[in-house]
Parts: sequence; structure tokens; C-alpha cells
Amino acid sequence: MLPGMTDDAFAGDPLALFHEWIDGTEMALATAGADGRPSVRMVLLKSADERGFTFFTNYGSRKGRDLAENPHAALLFHRPGIQVRVEGGVARVAAEESDGYWTTRPPASRRSAAASLQSAEIGSRAELEAAVAAQPAEPPRPERWGGFRLIPEQYEFWRHRDDRLHERHLFVRRDVGWHVVLLQP
Repeated sequence: MLPGMTDDAFAGDPLALFHEWIDGTEMALATAGADGRPSVRMVLLKSADERGFTFFTNYGSRKGRDLAENPHAALLFHRPGIQVRVEGGVARVAAEESDGYWTTRPPASRRSAAASLQSAEIGSRAELEAAVAAQPAEPPRPERWGGFRLIPEQYEFWRHRDDRLHERHLFVRRDVGWHVVLLQP
């Protein structure tokens, strides 16, 4: 049995339950621009705490542009036999927080992020590598790069069952606390 699979676990804090269920940083991020067209990609979760779920990227990337036009997103964490979906509004983190995280990245990652205009066309791999090589050893964080935080409005915890009667518990944020419902598979 997975941690937190008792009925009592679903009456509590969804963030605590998330941490019981999910180990690792891989997550799918789904966004949609002003045109409503969805886009999904894998990104790295950097933190999940009472403030929300934080990840970092180039603000000019497709996901960055989508979030500027439509500041709502969905996250999916998939592990064998379980899924956790988290949906909510998204906002940029403070520049100071982005600066702090920037300094923890390996130098090669900082040079790559500073050189890349993520999601923009480029003529060749050699052109990209030359742009990275032109970066200083310790580049400052570009204004176009930083963090986003998704503030959960709902969580869904899903567990596989061989009989297809999967377990689904939905937490919906209220003014005070969370409303929890059991969903049919």
C-alpha cells in the first residue's frame, strides 16, 4: 500500500500527502497561450512548499510566453501506479529568489541559460555553441530568465487498481482549508 492511502490521509493537507507520494523532480507542465492551444513538456520541480510549486525557465520560451498570456497551468507527477495533478494560477517569483537559485546552478548551466533564447530558431548547433562559448565564466542572471510559482487551487491524487476502479481524490481550495471529494474512475 502506498503511503497515505487510508481514508484519513485524504482529510488532511494535500501538500503533505504530495510529499508522501512523490519523490523526485520530474513533472509535466501544461500551459495554454491566449489562443487556448495547449502545450505540455517535462520540467524540473525546484521546490514544493506552502508557497506553491516552483520551477525556472526562460521567460521568452513558449511556456514563459504562454504563462504571460494565460497565467494558469497544470502539473502532472507520474510514478508507477500513481499520479498527482496540481492546477492553479502561476506568477513569477521575485527577482531576488531567481538570483538566489541562479547562483546554485553549475557554471556550464548558467552559461547555457544566459546564451540561449529558448524556443527561438537558430541556424545551427555551431551557432548555439559559439553563443555559449562567448559567455563569461560567471554570467549574471539574464532578465529573461527566472522562476515561476504555481499556487495550487486543486490537487488530484490517483492510484491505479487492476480492476480499473482507480482511486481518485480531489482537493479543492476553499477560503479556509480544502474540500475533499472522491471521484469515480
